[in-house]
Amino acid sequence: MENIYPDNSVILAPLSGFTDIPFRTSARRFGCRYAFTEMIDAGSLVFGTAKTIKFLDRTEDEDWLGVQLVGSDPDILSRAVNILNNHEFSVIDFNMGCPAPKVAKKGEGAMLALRPDDALRVFEAISKNSKYPVSAKIRILDEQDPGPTLEFVRRLANAGARAVTIHGRIRKSFYSGPVFHEIIAEIRGAMNIQIVANGGVMDLKSYDELREKTGCSCVMVARGAMGNPWIFEEIEKRRCVIPSPIELTDEMRKHVLHMADYYGEALAMKIARKIVLDYLKGRGYQRSLKCGVSHMNSINDFETLLSEVRQSHPVI
Repeated sequence: MENIYPDNSVILAPLSGFTDIPFRTSARRFGCRYAFTEMIDAGSLVFGTAKTIKFLDRTEDEDWLGVQLVGSDPDILSRAVNILNNHEFSVIDFNMGCPAPKVAKKGEGAMLALRPDDALRVFEAISKNSKYPVSAKIRILDEQDPGPTLEFVRRLANAGARAVTIHGRIRKSFYSGPVFHEIIAEIRGAMNIQIVANGGVMDLKSYDELREKTGCSCVMVARGAMGNPWIFEEIEKRRCVIPSPIELTDEMRKHVLHMADYYGEALAMKIARKIVLDYLKGRGYQRSLKCGVSHMNSINDFETLLSEVRQSHPVI
């Protein structure tokens, strides 16, 4: 069976509230080829929420784009897949790894994976109806014993999964604490389908560690790409990439102005606040500068902020 991803692929994860067209375009400027839409709620898609339908947008130059669904009702997910079949995607992924409370309280995401029989019924509904390859994104189910996660992955493969992305933390750990590489490595060694490693990739060093300790040739990058599209260049060119203040603000400007074109100025400025904060995070800028982002309501406000960033002297 042909793999979904070529060896050595670095994949931009589906990030709820982030991986829209402007975000993906920014990442692609620095070498990202494999990317996903935002995580899409199957019910919202089926019942026609305008905001959710917009998640399906793609640009003409996106030659590879995956879409990810989240949900727990087999009928709703089947109907969602039938909608996706009328669009162009490279793969349909099913989320069983999101630990967010708003997802967990509905018994979806990582909570669904704790009910393997229910999860498999739902996944089979996707697999049977999709005209595209299907994959799943999960978390490890136990930090010490690979058995439960391996059994779950085996059942997903039998249900039609062509690839499984595994985040090396349990649900309760969210995004902090150690990544249990050895659990992913055990599963990769036991399975014939493609296993993609995920968890804790923030730079070239952590990417190399994840690949080396899991043995996976493909890696999915999530939070490490937020405010840092240069991570794809860093991994590809095998060198640390630290943008200068001019390079930083130039990319921020391209990204946010693209958002203004895409969403309209008023909505874009609200959404862009978190985007701008991610660009500034961890780069040594003063707290007062970052606090000013909350008052960004127009393109003029944004341009003023960019000028202040350029004139600042970050302390690293």
